[in-house]
Parts: sequence; structure tokens; C-alpha cells
Amino acid sequence: MIDKKLYEALVHFEENEEAQDYYYKSMEMLTGKTAKDGHEETLRDKILRVYAMLFCEDTPMENAPYANVDDVADTADRLYIGSVGYDSEHWYRMKHHFPVIDEDNFDRFAALVITDLNCGMLHDMAVNEGKTLVVGEASPLNMTREQRLNQKTSTVSLTGGDI
Repeated sequence: MIDKKLYEALVHFEENEEAQDYYYKSMEMLTGKTAKDGHEETLRDKILRVYAMLFCEDTPMENAPYANVDDVADTADRLYIGSVGYDSEHWYRMKHHFPVIDEDNFDRFAALVITDLNCGMLHDMAVNEGKTLVVGEASPLNMTREQRLNQKTSTVSLTGGDI
């Protein structure tokens, strides 16, 4: 369910209607698990549960065990790409063009993070370069103009293989 095709759909979401369709269809797929409240868990539920488990330990978690829009928005500014240690020039949210995390995109942002960790650029960087997604201090919005202009991001070209 969480595979390279979903990752690619998320990366190309803004520019491709087929990617959007694939994303929406995938997020409604059932995982085969039943949640504690008795509803059948969808991939969207699973992603929000995993995101909450990994990144939301200090948020209110009003929709526990699933992250809600506030939980994702509160944590999105703290995720950056780098080696272990503080590096404010590699903010994940800004690299993937999520200037605002709101009701319209919080689950898509969470899905991008989880699929990226599973089979995307972050997975490849962890295996090949020792770089990981690190939880740092907020916020890229508080970066100076100079810091923003001097941001350095690592790009990964996905070539070959079935996507």
C-alpha cells in the first residue's frame, strides 16, 4: 500500500491529475485492520496513526491515536533533512512546497513524509548517505532572508524501474 507509486503520486500531486486521482484512491483503501473504535482502518488512518507515533509525542493529540491537522501543523516545521545534529537549512516542509499546513493538505503532508521514509528520497538518502529526517526546532518561517537564500537541498533523481 505504501509504495513507490504512492510516493511518486505525492511528489507530483500539484502538477498531475492522474497523481491526484491515484492519491485519493489509495488513501481510501482498507488496510484490513480494525481500529479500537471498531471502524475499518483506511490507508489514510494508518498514515496518520504512524505519523502521530513518530512525530507527535508532544502535541495535544485530540484525535488519538491519529494525528489531526493541528498535530501535523505543529510538527511540520520541526522536520528537516540532514545528519544527526541541528541543520536549519534543510527543512522538509519547505523543500516540498507546503507553505501552509491546513485541512486541505495535512494528510497529504503526513503521507508524503511516511512514504518518503518508506521508499522515497529519505529512504535512499538514509541508505546511501547516512542522512535522515530529523526532528529539530521550529520554524523555517523564522529563518532570515540570508538563510533562506543559502538553503542547500539534496536532490535525488529516480530513474529506471517500475514506479
